[in-house]
Amino acid sequence: MYTILIFIHILSAVSSIGPFFVLLPLVERMKEAERPVLAAHIATFKSAIRIVKHAGHVLVLSGALLIWQGPWGWTTSWIVLTIAIMVGSVVFLASAFSPVLRQFKKPGADQQATCRKLRTSLWLYILILLTMLWLMVDKPILW
Repeated sequence: MYTILIFIHILSAVSSIGPFFVLLPLVERMKEAERPVLAAHIATFKSAIRIVKHAGHVLVLSGALLIWQGPWGWTTSWIVLTIAIMVGSVVFLASAFSPVLRQFKKPGADQQATCRKLRTSLWLYILILLTMLWLMVDKPILW
């Protein structure tokens, strides 16, 4: 059972991080897209974020089950740090994408500047997710 939980946890981690790399070229296409195509790109972006959120739910649940069944306790340094970063990432996710995507709908919005904000948010979120991935894989004892 523990091995199955590990597999589910890894699969959900991949599903939580992978879509963001697909969104990077999409943001580049959004810079020059006309309104109907831009609307389709925004819908795709929102769908990818939805997938990431659901994969994140599976990731958290499977991680909690792994801690419960595994050799590490809730106070292990890499687990505490991962949870702290995860809480911050939820706040970041809520504020980094939806408000920026809404800017596209404003009349006279600067599409290039909005895409730059979106790309910056993507890279920051990828960095946050990769930091958590490193903590889960390396399991450093920090204190």
